[in-house]
Amino acid sequence: MLDVPGAYRAAPRHPDSALPTMDWWHGFRSKELTALIEQAQLSNLDIAVAVAQIVQADAQAGIAGAPLLPSVSGMASAERLREVTRGSAATSSQFNLGLSASYMLDFWGKNRATLYAAEKNALASRFNHEVVALSTVVSVANTYFQILAAQDQMRVARQNLAAANRISGLVQKQFTAGTASQLDVSQQAALVAQVRASIPPIEVTRRQNIAALAVLVARPPSNFDVSGQSLSRISVPRVTPGLPSELLTQRPDIRQAEAELAASNFSVEAARAAFFPQIQLTGTTGLQSTALASLFGPGAWYYTLVASLSQPIFDGFQLKNELKQAKGVQLQDLQAYRKAVLSGFADVEIALVTLEQTTIQMRLQNDVVVNSRKAFQVAEAQLSGGTVNLITVLQTEQTLFTAESTLVQIRLNRLLAATSLFQALGGGWDKPVPQTATATQ
Repeated sequence: MLDVPGAYRAAPRHPDSALPTMDWWHGFRSKELTALIEQAQLSNLDIAVAVAQIVQADAQAGIAGAPLLPSVSGMASAERLREVTRGSAATSSQFNLGLSASYMLDFWGKNRATLYAAEKNALASRFNHEVVALSTVVSVANTYFQILAAQDQMRVARQNLAAANRISGLVQKQFTAGTASQLDVSQQAALVAQVRASIPPIEVTRRQNIAALAVLVARPPSNFDVSGQSLSRISVPRVTPGLPSELLTQRPDIRQAEAELAASNFSVEAARAAFFPQIQLTGTTGLQSTALASLFGPGAWYYTLVASLSQPIFDGFQLKNELKQAKGVQLQDLQAYRKAVLSGFADVEIALVTLEQTTIQMRLQNDVVVNSRKAFQVAEAQLSGGTVNLITVLQTEQTLFTAESTLVQIRLNRLLAATSLFQALGGGWDKPVPQTATATQ
C-alpha cells in the first residue's frame, strides 16, 4: 500500500478553488505563446512518434487477440500422376477443393490473459502520448520564456551600457579638468568593456533557444523567429493543486505506470497458464475427385475432425524461466508505479514551494531594483556636481546592474515554476475527480 497524504504541505487553504483548465497556457495571456503551443500540438515530431506507437500497440493487441478466434483457410489443388508398374504406365488425375479450420480451446485463460496484457499496453501507449504532449507544451512554454528572458537581459545590458558610457563621459570631463585621475578613467572604461562583453553570450542564449523552439514546432530554424517582448508582460495563472488522491487519476505518467503494471499482471497469468495442457480442435472438409467434371458430385464430399492435447513435459526449463521473467517484470512495474506516485506528490510540493517563494523573491527584488536605481541616479547627479568620489559611483552602478539582471532571472524562475506546477499536476483537468481514489499495491 502507498501512503497517500490528505493534503499538500505547501497547498493553499482552498486546494480546489482554481484547478488547472484544459487550455492552461492561455492563463499566461500571450497570444504568441498560445499560437506556438497550438502549432506544436499539431506538428511536433515527438507527438507524431507517440501517435505511431499507439497504432503499433493497437495492432499488437489485435495480434494477441487472434488466437481467441478460429483459424479458417481454403485450399485447392490439381494433381496429375503417372505410375509405372511392371512395365506398364498408368496416368491419373486428382482434384481437391476444401476448407480447414482449427481452434485452440483457451481452457486455462492463457490467450485471454495475453490479449488483456496487450490491451493494457495499448492503453499505456495512450497515456505515453499524453505524457509526450504535456512535456512538449511545457518545453515550448519554457523555451519561449527563456527567449524572453534573454531579450530582457539584452535590454538591461544595453541600458547599463548606455549608463556606463554616460558616467565614462563625466569622468573623462573631470579628467580633462584635472579633478579625476587616469585610474578613475581606466576603472570606468573597464566597467564599460565588461558590460559590452556581457552582450554576446546573451545573444548566443537567445538564438540557441529560438533554434530549440523551432524544432519543437517542426520548423526550420533558419526561417523561424520570435517577436516576444518582455517577461514583465507575461501573467502567471492562478492554479491550485487539488488533493493528492486526485493526482492519481490526472497525471498521465502515473496512469501509464498503472497500465503497465496491469499488463505485467496479465503476462504472469499467461506465463503460468502455459504450464497446463493445450487442447486443439481441427476440422477439414471439402470435395475430392479424380475427374474435374465429377468434383461437385454427391460422392466427392469428405470431412475430418481431430482433437489433440499436448502437455509440456520437459523444455529445458523454458516455461519456468518465462514465468520467472514475467514475475520479475511485474515486480519492476510495481516499484515503477510506486515511484511514479511518490514522484508525482514530490513534484507538486516542489513546484508549489518554488512558485510561492519566487513570487515573494520577485517582490523583494523589485524593491532592490527601485532603491538601486535611485541610489545610482543620486550618485550620477553628485558625480556631475563633483560632490562624490568615483568609487561610490562605481559601487552603485554595479549594484544596479546586478539587481536588474537578477530580477530578470527571478521572473524567469517564477514562470518556470508555474509551468512545472502544471506539468506536475498532469496538465489540465477536464472535470472534477472523485476524492475517494487511493493507490493500491
